[in-house]
Amino acid sequence: MKHRAGLVNIIGNPNVGKSTLMNALVGEKLSIVTAKAQTTRHRIMGIINGEDFQIVFSDTPGILKPAYRLQESMMNFVDTAIGDADIILYVTDTVETGDKNEEYVEKLSRIDCPVILVLNKIDISSQEAVSVLMKKWQELVPKALIIPASAQEKFNVDKIFEAIVERLPEAPAWFDKDTFTDKNMRFFASEIIREKIFLLYDQEIPYCCQVEIEEFHEGSERYDISAVVYVMRDSQKGILIGKGGSALKKMGTAARLDMEDFFQTKVFLKLFVKVDPDWRENKRALKRFGYEF
Repeated sequence: MKHRAGLVNIIGNPNVGKSTLMNALVGEKLSIVTAKAQTTRHRIMGIINGEDFQIVFSDTPGILKPAYRLQESMMNFVDTAIGDADIILYVTDTVETGDKNEEYVEKLSRIDCPVILVLNKIDISSQEAVSVLMKKWQELVPKALIIPASAQEKFNVDKIFEAIVERLPEAPAWFDKDTFTDKNMRFFASEIIREKIFLLYDQEIPYCCQVEIEEFHEGSERYDISAVVYVMRDSQKGILIGKGGSALKKMGTAARLDMEDFFQTKVFLKLFVKVDPDWRENKRALKRFGYEF
């Protein structure tokens, strides 16, 4: 029996449902999901193993025009994903049009690997509108297989999965068959905290925060985790902490409960807030947080 394996890179603009789709395909919550743009900052891999195949999904940040060094690193993840893919999974939705970041759409027509274009969020549109959009996208990316879907409702996720398996190249497994992601537990602890910041705070606060795990101790009965949330101004620190520490306590409790569900053990979480005005532009700090240049 011939074995198939490959890197399936998920790209697209912000808020089209890339992370929701990856989580639905992998069956695990690996990428954080919120209604705010730029939630995903790193390239996150989720691995599915079958007897004769291995799919390495790679979720990437939403495509944008960089305004500061952090966003430059985020777009480097996207550009790398386009270059090393065995299959591109381009996600759009029933709201956006093909002229947004159109240079990336043009790349899809020139790329050598198979392209599967997922028209997401069809559950909030009509059948007629979806048909028009599918025709338009087929004209923009003639080589692509277009699949209408709803990642949120898991509609046609199985069809996307089958299309991927059919297009995998013959290759041995990249990772051990019991591996489900390339990230360690520290990474997921920091992402869970960051997700709660996106969910619980408004305006610029989520975009000015970075989480660093300082301690991660795996005990037999619980995990002891210490994390620092970096912000850019004292005023943001005040908002994050809240009156009498109430806001930070609420966020910490929500993060701890999610961690206990994810790690399947009790968690003792300590949170601290520090000000670093330059962390989004400082290459040394960004490398420490796992960003690449």
